[in-house]
Amino acid sequence: MFKIIGITGGVGSGKSRILSFLEEEYGAHIIMADEVGRRLMCPGTECFDNIVKSFGTQVLKSDGELDRSMLSRRIFNNEEERQLLNSIVHPAVKKDILEEIEALRQQNDKDCLIVIEAALLIEDHYDLICDELWYIYAPKELRIERLISSRGYTRSKCLSIMKNQLGDRAMRAACQAVINNSRDFEYTKKQLKKEYLRIMGEM
Repeated sequence: MFKIIGITGGVGSGKSRILSFLEEEYGAHIIMADEVGRRLMCPGTECFDNIVKSFGTQVLKSDGELDRSMLSRRIFNNEEERQLLNSIVHPAVKKDILEEIEALRQQNDKDCLIVIEAALLIEDHYDLICDELWYIYAPKELRIERLISSRGYTRSKCLSIMKNQLGDRAMRAACQAVINNSRDFEYTKKQLKKEYLRIMGEM
C-alpha cells in the first residue's frame, strides 16, 4: 500500500518531532518542502536565476550564494515581494516533490508511507497530491512558549509569524485528521499510531 500524508500546523506546534517519530517508528519517507526549496535555490538552478532576475544582485552574498536572511527580511512585511518569491519557488518545489514521489513509486513494491511537510501545504493545494492532510495542533500560548524557549524568539516575533499563517479553524476544515500535540509526547504517539493504522488499512 502506497500512502502520502501531508503534515501541517502552525509554527511551534511540534511538527519536526512528529516527523522524526513517523520516520523512526514506521519507516516513513519524509519530504520537507523547505529543504527542497533550499536545494532548488542554489546557484546554477532555474529558481536561483529567476530570483536574482526579480530581486537584483543585492540579495547575493560575496560568495555568490543567496543571502537568505536578507531575502527573508525583505519579504517579511512586503506582501507583493513575498508572493513574487513564492511564485518562483513553490511551483518548482512541488514539481520536484512529484518527481521524488514517482521515483519512490517505481522503487517500492511493498507498503510505503510518504510524509510531506510544507508551510503552505493547504494554500498550495497539496491535497491534490496527498491521500490525507494531518493537522498538528497546539494552542497559541504553548506554541509561543516553545518558540521562545527553543529558538529564542521574542513574543512579538512569534505573533508576527503566526499572523501570516492559517488559523486553527481553517486548518481543521482542510485536514482529515487532527493530532493534539499539546500534552506529553506519549499522548501524541498514541494518536499517531491510531491514524497510521487507519490509513494503512490495519484497523
